[in-house]
Amino acid sequence: MKEWALPVFGIAIGIGASFIGLGGGFLIVPFLIALGYDAQRAVGTSFLAVLVIAVSATVGHARFHAVDWKTGLLLGVGGVVGAQIGPHLLRSVPTLVFQKIFAIVLAALAVWMFLRK
Repeated sequence: MKEWALPVFGIAIGIGASFIGLGGGFLIVPFLIALGYDAQRAVGTSFLAVLVIAVSATVGHARFHAVDWKTGLLLGVGGVVGAQIGPHLLRSVPTLVFQKIFAIVLAALAVWMFLRK
């Protein structure tokens, strides 16, 4: 893939992520795996992209006073702890197994969101 296409894909992810509140990792990780990245590198690279997207989206939403800073920071503190555990768990998961787990999680979330009232 040409490097010029990566920012174009990033624009699409940024729009979607800031619109629906998802960091974009659910799109970036499969995209990077399709480009030949192993699961560990795809996830790690995705987090860097998501960080940049999330900071920008936070600024955009803050302009509309649509950020609950206390709740976000408290969730973030817990997330920092979990984010240190996750890579250790992922190291022992082969890419093909990771892809199946990732797909199941996404499908379960989609069903849950579709069926909830």
